[in-house]
Amino acid sequence: MRRETDEIKKIWLQYKKNRDLKTKEKLIIHYLPLVKYVVNRLPVADLPSISVDDLISSGVVGLMEALEKFDLKRGVKFETYAIPRIRGAIIDELRSLDWIPRSLRKKAHLLEKTYLSLQDKLDRPPTNEELAKSLGLKQNELYQLLIEETYFSPLSLDKRENNFSKSLAELLSSEEKDPLRVIEEQERRNILKETISELSEQERMVIILYYYEELTLKEIGKILGVSESRISQIHSKAILHLRSRLKSKVKLADI
Repeated sequence: MRRETDEIKKIWLQYKKNRDLKTKEKLIIHYLPLVKYVVNRLPVADLPSISVDDLISSGVVGLMEALEKFDLKRGVKFETYAIPRIRGAIIDELRSLDWIPRSLRKKAHLLEKTYLSLQDKLDRPPTNEELAKSLGLKQNELYQLLIEETYFSPLSLDKRENNFSKSLAELLSSEEKDPLRVIEEQERRNILKETISELSEQERMVIILYYYEELTLKEIGKILGVSESRISQIHSKAILHLRSRLKSKVKLADI
């Protein structure tokens, strides 16, 4: 392991010095497992309508961009720097394909709108019963919608509509040096940390394990002793709460 680390360091130093394609190819091959790692942890990778090869190709683009911008002097592991950028490149590609069925997109928007409305009205997160009743759905229909929402949520959570909507992974791995940007980054972290603390213990655990520990929904289910579909439901409810609270806190921060 030590020998491999020394060898990759030599390759990095050579690449940063000469920027030759042959050395870059060695780095790409060495770090290619990172792309597959990210792809396998996206819920959409399991959908029959999604080509895993296309996701990997997009991830490789993100990997190459990370190789170009990575600064060895910062003392940060390349994996930590690269993973959110690989994930971002894949998500950008998914958005450009507009692969989400209109029916699911419509239901997802209605679910979020209803959740926000109920939360404002009740001054607390709505229960599943309240959400189902407001949507005119049966409990099992709501659970199915929450499972479907899991495939939609990575795109909507990561969408860069403003400076506060950076992905969880990007916030965790940011290496910004500019003093003003550092302050903005810290503000985002504080808002995100405060918002996550408002989740239920179970929701908070799912978010931490999925976005921080980067476990799959199936792996989280095994840890918590529940089914993967149940984890999908918990994940979706947590994301709905995070989006609604982040939106309100961002508005207050902008005043």
